[in-house]
Amino acid sequence: MGGVFAVIFLFCNLLLLPYPSSSLPLCTDSRAPLTLKSALEFCSYNGSSCCNSTEDSQLQKQFQAMNISDTSCASLVQSVLCARCDPFSSKLFTIDSVARPVPLLCNSTVSRSSSQSSQATSDFCSDVWDTCQNVSIFNSPFAPSLQGQAGAPVNSKFTKLTELWQSKTEFCNVFGGASTAGSVCYDGEPVTLNKTGTPSAPHGLCLEKIGNGSYLDMVAHPDGSDRAFFSNQRGQIWLATIPKVGGTLELDESNPFIDLTDQVHFDTAFGMMGIAFHPNFAQNGRFFASFNCDKGKSPGCTGRCSCNSDVNCDPSKLGTDNGAQPCQYQSVIAEYTANGSTSQPSSAENAKPSEVRRIFTMGLPFTSQHGGQILFGPKDGYLYFMMGDGGGVGDPYNFSQNKKSVLGKIMRLDVNKIPSTAEINRLGLWGNYSIPTDNPFRQDEELLPEIWAFGLRNPWRCSFDSERPSYFMCGDVGENLYEEVDIISKGGNYGWRVYEGPYPFDPTSSPGGNTSVNSISPILPVMGYNHSEVNKKIGSASIIGGHFYRSNTDPCMYGRYLYADLYAGAIWAATEDPENSGNFSTSTIPFSCARDSPLQCSTVPESALAALGYIYSFGQDNSKDIYLLTSSGVYRVAAPSRCNYTCSKENVTAVASPSPTTPPSHANRLSPVILLSAFLLLFMAGLA
Repeated sequence: MGGVFAVIFLFCNLLLLPYPSSSLPLCTDSRAPLTLKSALEFCSYNGSSCCNSTEDSQLQKQFQAMNISDTSCASLVQSVLCARCDPFSSKLFTIDSVARPVPLLCNSTVSRSSSQSSQATSDFCSDVWDTCQNVSIFNSPFAPSLQGQAGAPVNSKFTKLTELWQSKTEFCNVFGGASTAGSVCYDGEPVTLNKTGTPSAPHGLCLEKIGNGSYLDMVAHPDGSDRAFFSNQRGQIWLATIPKVGGTLELDESNPFIDLTDQVHFDTAFGMMGIAFHPNFAQNGRFFASFNCDKGKSPGCTGRCSCNSDVNCDPSKLGTDNGAQPCQYQSVIAEYTANGSTSQPSSAENAKPSEVRRIFTMGLPFTSQHGGQILFGPKDGYLYFMMGDGGGVGDPYNFSQNKKSVLGKIMRLDVNKIPSTAEINRLGLWGNYSIPTDNPFRQDEELLPEIWAFGLRNPWRCSFDSERPSYFMCGDVGENLYEEVDIISKGGNYGWRVYEGPYPFDPTSSPGGNTSVNSISPILPVMGYNHSEVNKKIGSASIIGGHFYRSNTDPCMYGRYLYADLYAGAIWAATEDPENSGNFSTSTIPFSCARDSPLQCSTVPESALAALGYIYSFGQDNSKDIYLLTSSGVYRVAAPSRCNYTCSKENVTAVASPSPTTPPSHANRLSPVILLSAFLLLFMAGLA
């Protein structure tokens, strides 16, 4: 244990090299841009692009069919067509959720709120009109729709802009626009953003301890109140009231909201992994739990084995793992309801442990790396399910890269449309859910339609940015070398087991076959760290994905992404620059406990660092305050001045100065058994 705490002293000297991201911006199909192995021949894009060579060739054929005789006009039209390949094409071609046939053409100066480069000040829309107004363009992309507005090209005998539009003003009213904070415009060149320079890292992260309990997950109450749900690995969920500054967490461990311990298989690497409450919980009372069961003890633990002939895996050849037979333990998502205990689900303080519906059941091939977090998308309302590669050294059956397997994936399920039994059997679903119509592999019957993203090893704690829901961040636990954070996008391949973070991975065993490096275009992590950077003595690490900080409590932390390592030796703050670019620089930050913390904090010997023990998860309440769920208790990010950290943006006079409270009652005390088991869960995930 002393070795673990000793590594905390190392973090002050850690500097992390930022890795450029190809995850954001996005393409018009909501997928991440490709990493090109060579430059496109027709469109002038190299490195990152939303077009592959086939799509580039198709654009060239479309251009040739236009038969443009004027070379100056032809050059402009070519650039407009090629904007489809721009890494920012999703923003260029979609304005106010409306798809456009051509990108938004710059026709005014850049807005003060824009992050786009000053090159967008050119009046490119006027240039297009002035150069091409009297040039014939067959099948013109600038043809108006039948409604007289921008739309898909229509067949017409008119080929010149002056025949299609009454004036330059009318033309640019339809196709032109300015770059703003929420959009970019096209000026004839690949979009670039202003690099404002990475601001200096905050002086430190101030924490206040508000609870002594140890929990694995936290979900803000969907009714928007000052309440939140906390759950542990054993299978219990509590409803708590979040305190104001100076107070402690109002949570009675003797009175859980629901107790599922009779249904949950609880062991070192198993238990309840996550909880999710329906966005309309306040009205419909629906909520969900993700946990493990033992088919030898639970009659409802009857899911199909994920090691099967579809993925070239024979469970009879796997042998036992930690004494367990293949697929003896299973991953489950079950639905419960708060209806019945009260007329208004939002006021329910307890729920019955009677399962309403089994959403998902799947047998696990090994006893580790099975993720299990669930959360609802803030915009689409679908349920996202984070699943690890199932265990085994180096994902021996290559499940993560196999799109016929649900292992090593992020799944996206519609739990609002419950299919018939016949439909479940016809589609080969794993339970009672439907497939969203825009899931990336829905139309391919040879692939699993549940998959939203793949190539992950063991995603541990994902979150959507509350201000920018397209930023879907996931921490992914590494094997022996690298811990990573990814921006998850539709259909994205995050590389495992071909890559471990940015490094090629050489598996030691491959009974399930290999995926070649040249056959994939992986999305590299946007941030991460080597194991040796946090624990040089034993090289162990296990990432804990976090949240973008969106609270006003610490204004110097606002907009930064916070994440940590299990061993609490380091907490990182990542800053994006330019804004909305997907490029991050990352640095470790000191962390300590407020001098007036409601509950007394311990410190690392001979240091001002808070002794957090092990960090299991981050949480966020409805006020956007951020919490750390640790083995030593629940901590909330506090105003920096309470730890004597300097923040020029903080109004110190407005910061309350609470007095420490008396120790909490037994209802808020830590259970040593739960603490130990939760630690072992993440410990094994990091070392497996």
